[in-house]
Formats: sequence, structure tokens, C-alpha cells
Amino acid sequence: MIKHIVTWKINEDENKEAVALQIKEKLESLQGKIEGIIKIEVGIDYSKTEMSADLVLYSEFESKEALENYQIHPLHQEAGKFIKSKTHSRVLTDYEI
Repeated sequence: MIKHIVTWKINEDENKEAVALQIKEKLESLQGKIEGIIKIEVGIDYSKTEMSADLVLYSEFESKEALENYQIHPLHQEAGKFIKSKTHSRVLTDYEI
């Protein structure tokens, strides 16, 4: 199994709460639509500290191939374009268990 974790900081000129909810909805809606996804969960930060990201994606995939297919899938690409337009920082970790 592959775990895919991503954090983002939302652009300062955005309504952070509204954008966070939109991103959460877009990403979580991918479960059941893209083969190989075991779990997708998006958390919205409540601590609001300088070091905090605004959002975190925690996801699990059946295999490396499933993650690769997710990354190029048109539905994920569409969500990614929206996220890129609303965020300024992204940190990613993928690991196998």
C-alpha cells in the first residue's frame, strides 16, 4: 500500500474557509471514481499558526501504479488545476508500507 500525503497553504487574498471547503469537496469526491484509491481524507487546519498548513490530504492507494494512474487521471488533473490556482505552497510525501 502507498500513502500519499500533501499539505497546502491557501493564497492570502482568498477566502480561506471557502476555498478549503471547495478543495476538500473536490478531492474527497474522487474516491470511487478513480480505480486504486483506498481512502481519501482532507483535513482543514484549525490551529492557524505560522507553521501550519491550511489543508492536508491523507490518501491511501493499492500500489505505486495506482498512485501514478491517479496523478494522470483527468478528474485529478481538473482538481489539481483548481488547487494550484488557489494555493502558494505545497509539500508532498509518498511512502510505501
